[in-house]
Amino acid sequence: MRILSKRTLREFWESYPKYADAEDPLKSWYREAKQASWLTPADVKEQYRNASILRNNRTVFNIAGNKYRLVVEINYALQIIFIRFVGTHQDYDAVDVETI
Repeated sequence: MRILSKRTLREFWESYPKYADAEDPLKSWYREAKQASWLTPADVKEQYRNASILRNNRTVFNIAGNKYRLVVEINYALQIIFIRFVGTHQDYDAVDVETI
């Protein structure tokens, strides 16, 4: 999969020192997702059982033991993942994940 953009992830852990503990889990997710060849939401669920599949091709991943949330949009046909959101549960509750 091609992931757009890693910079969003990096800015999250670099810009907020209190979220530095998200760095290793986000890097791990990035490496795993980059190597994946997901063709359907079921493929994502096979690899990440706790991922939540939403409308508009959105998927929510629990990061760092469910301390953070990562929302992506996946274009399965083009094999592209668009990073839409990364943040705490409180931040996640304040956004509409189906439109970000």
